[in-house]
This record gives sequence, structure tokens and C-alpha cells, in this order.
Amino acid sequence: MLRGAAAPTATDEQKKELEKIELIKKNIGLYPDFPKAGVLFRDTCTILRQPNAFQALKEVLVQCVRVHFVETECIGGLDARGFLIGPIIALELRIPFIPIRKRGKLPGKVTTEEYTKEYGKDAVEIQDESVTAGAKILLVDDLLATGGSLQASCNLIEKCYGEVIGCLVIAEIENLHGRAQIPVPLHSIVKY
Repeated sequence: MLRGAAAPTATDEQKKELEKIELIKKNIGLYPDFPKAGVLFRDTCTILRQPNAFQALKEVLVQCVRVHFVETECIGGLDARGFLIGPIIALELRIPFIPIRKRGKLPGKVTTEEYTKEYGKDAVEIQDESVTAGAKILLVDDLLATGGSLQASCNLIEKCYGEVIGCLVIAEIENLHGRAQIPVPLHSIVKY
């Protein structure tokens, strides 16, 4: 920057967006030693108890899709907290919502993807008729930690011949390096 030149200033719209993000962050609950000693659990469900924060979250998520993932044709939400935010985004954008559930929770013909967790294996499933071949799908979840379930969900959509165009999460725990596991663009609203 040239000496004497004014620093660029944020627009009113950008300031409002930053205020909403601060409100969201302030309303994420912190629970030490859950689910085990030494873990600081970040609970996004606490946002739902504060209507102003919940409204801000909806607005920020929808705006993020409109700006960063414009080609989205469907929203896929991960069990269970992706179910809380995914349908809200899908409804606002007037596009379908696809639930991605833990094994054994969906009726009908399903496709399964197993993945390794810290203490063993788990699996996610999707109903086969949920994904149209070539559909451009944005996956949403509340939190990115190690990236296992989100990566497995990306693989699952690909198995069903859909195209994952990106992932959107409310919060990201950066020191767990989950982003490195995700094979598509990822956007997080809040970073820790």
C-alpha cells in the first residue's frame, strides 16, 4: 500500500456479515471433557436456542451457498446435525435435501460407505433413489474435526454417480487437519 493511502474499508454488508459470524461463534457452546477427558466439545446445537443467532446462521449459510457454491442443485446433510441446517438451506434455495444417515437408519435400497474413526469403524448410507446421476450436491454438516464422516459422505455421493461440488460446515477445528481429508472445496463459517 502506498504511504498516505487510506486502508480499504469493509462495506456495510461485509460488516453485517462479520457481526453475524461473531454472533454465531458466541453462541456455540463449549463443554470441557466431553465426550472424554481432555476434549473441548464445541456444540452447535446451542445456536438453536437463540433465535437471533439461529436466524444469523441461516442467513450466513444461504449467502455462502449463493456466493461460493452457485451451481448447487441439491443439499446433502450428514446425520445428525447436518439434518438441522441442510433442510433450512435447501428450502430457502428451493432445491432438494438428501439425508445421509448412519448405517441401518434408512429404508429401501441403500448404498453404504465405511470409514475409520478414532476408535473403530462406522458407516454412512444414502437411499439409492435420492441421487440423480450427475447431480451437483453440496454436503453440509455442523463441525469438521478429523474429516472422516465428511470424506466418507463425499465417496458415498460419488458411488451413487452424483457430483460433490463442495462441503459447508458451521465450525472447523483446524488443528485436527480434517480439511486435508476432503477432496472438494470446503467452506467453514467459524474456525478454531
